[in-house]
Amino acid sequence: MAAPVWPTGFGEPITIRCETIDRFRKNSNETRFGALTFLGGLQFSSSDGRVHGISALRLTDDGSAFLGVTDNGNWLAGEILRGQGGRPIGFAEATVAPLRDRLGGAIRGKALGDAESLAIDPTGRTAYVGFEQRHRISAYDLRHPGTGKALDVPLPMPVRELRANKGLEALAIAPAHSALAGSLVTVSEHSIDEDGNLFAGIVGKNGGRGSVFKVRRYAKWEVSDGDFLPGGDLLLLERRFEGLFGGLGIRIRKIAADAIRAGALVDGPVVFEADLSDEIDNMEGLDVWQDDRGRTRLTLVSDDNASFFQRNLLLEFVWSEDGPAASIIGQ
Repeated sequence: MAAPVWPTGFGEPITIRCETIDRFRKNSNETRFGALTFLGGLQFSSSDGRVHGISALRLTDDGSAFLGVTDNGNWLAGEILRGQGGRPIGFAEATVAPLRDRLGGAIRGKALGDAESLAIDPTGRTAYVGFEQRHRISAYDLRHPGTGKALDVPLPMPVRELRANKGLEALAIAPAHSALAGSLVTVSEHSIDEDGNLFAGIVGKNGGRGSVFKVRRYAKWEVSDGDFLPGGDLLLLERRFEGLFGGLGIRIRKIAADAIRAGALVDGPVVFEADLSDEIDNMEGLDVWQDDRGRTRLTLVSDDNASFFQRNLLLEFVWSEDGPAASIIGQ
């Protein structure tokens, strides 16, 4: 996506407090983790309760602005301040505004406002938001963010196959030059078929129904977001939570571009994995973007669930699978 179309100042101004995260592994200066090289991160909070529940975040290609959705029915927008080497050092001009329904009214309540996924088309003019509980995909005109009406987008799978609180957790738009030719793809968190595989779909264009494919599910892991690499492969962010003693973990799986098609069952290798020895929390969002040095960057964001024991985190990495660890200025 190019420069932002949405006004970065839309909505109600809020203050977000930040602390930088300089090391990903808590007791190590290591920077390379699987296919990723850690660049930097933020731990952030706000006295405004609407900042809780961040489910998805998308950045502009220069990494200067972001747009996100929360599972309590809000847009969150603002700027990302950056320091040496492009490290995130804070937020500015942060605002919040309610997501709108088909009549243009503010969405109220968790059951209707549980936004879990977000994708923005390459023009920057349209945002697609995936909701669970009342399962649906809504399209919004970003030329009128915070005020525009929601437009329904047909689901590629039967709504009866989506579990109440385990629905459309990932929305991503494939590169135009890829086998999927710019299609919108969605993957469920834990809506499974009779063989235990995850329902996923290719959203139809021009109002068409689309098609279903499946993603192989592994015990203990659930999808929390996804996005496409520039070459067309799909990265799926997954998390596991096994209680207070079993611990928390995250990982990223890479699905080959040409594997995703109607009727397919797809799988792919794990290219990144982390646990509580690292600076992670309930990581809900993943965005892939290109910086001004031509590097592919990954931004992950967590949802603190309004819990004293959890944190809002923003973590940034450089995609390094195809070469040596990225050169990080300032280390």
